[in-house]
Amino acid sequence: MQYKIKEFAAHCAQYRRPNAWRASRQIATTALPFLALSIGMYASLEYSYWLTFLLAIPAAGCALRFFIIQHDCGHGSFFASKRANDLTGRMLSLFTITPYAYWRRLHALHHASSSNLDRRGYGDINTLTVEEYRALPRLKRIAYRIYRNPVFLLVIGGPIHFLLLQRLPLTLKRPAWEMWSSVMSHNLAMLAFYGALFLFLGLEHFTVLVLPILVIAAAMGVWLFYVQHQFENTIWEKNENWDRNAGALLGSSYYDLPAILQWFTGNIGLHHVHHLCSHIPNYRLQECLDALPELKSINRMTILQSLKTAPLALWDNEKRKLVSFQGA
Repeated sequence: MQYKIKEFAAHCAQYRRPNAWRASRQIATTALPFLALSIGMYASLEYSYWLTFLLAIPAAGCALRFFIIQHDCGHGSFFASKRANDLTGRMLSLFTITPYAYWRRLHALHHASSSNLDRRGYGDINTLTVEEYRALPRLKRIAYRIYRNPVFLLVIGGPIHFLLLQRLPLTLKRPAWEMWSSVMSHNLAMLAFYGALFLFLGLEHFTVLVLPILVIAAAMGVWLFYVQHQFENTIWEKNENWDRNAGALLGSSYYDLPAILQWFTGNIGLHHVHHLCSHIPNYRLQECLDALPELKSINRMTILQSLKTAPLALWDNEKRKLVSFQGA
């Protein structure tokens, strides 16, 4: 299998080159629907808040697509130019409410440690082993159960993470000045941007128009983060047995989504390909996958199958799989 993984990695490396036209077109085909939906939401205020909320769902999908573009910029894969990547990523960070340089650093650590039991804690859902969970005092076990509850993760955890926890770079140990600068300058830009929107719209309309998009997009993002690595046959290894390419390919899922959902999620469901070669632009992931059909059989998951991953919460070293609390 190790030979195959190297072969897969070599194949994926052929799709690293960005295309400025495709990148620019993706920005346009995301921004224009987002603008149209935003205008539609504003116009719908005269008729029904329920209509406004319905329009917020695809608008949140566009915000999620903005996040994927920002994510690619952080990998330096969206444009060939570093300056273009950084400029685009920072502009989009206002809509994704995610500080660009800070998240870029955190996400790089995630890729460098994915599926490594000794280097957990970067850019993923916190996961304990069965042994670690059993060793916790009762109150901490209850806290972990609450944290891993799917309703908490999606409805409460996601918005708290994006809206509040990202306002300080506390996920990193001893964050450097660049990280503090990234977060604080982003906070000021958000204060100016959303403050102006608040003054223009007023409290009621701001709450109805802006907050649903942010909260729904956050929940969508957390679910994607979850299913990308939290599935039964994922892998985790101690540092001495960990291999970066094996962890990338076998520890990430292939979320086979309908075409419209794949569009909104910017192909990030092809996560095993992305982790194996993070410099592939999202708009080239599908052609990379199609050119080597063998990749389609690795950790493939449909929407229905992904729902079955929700109870999984603990890594079982003996069974070599992710299990539920009951399964442990």
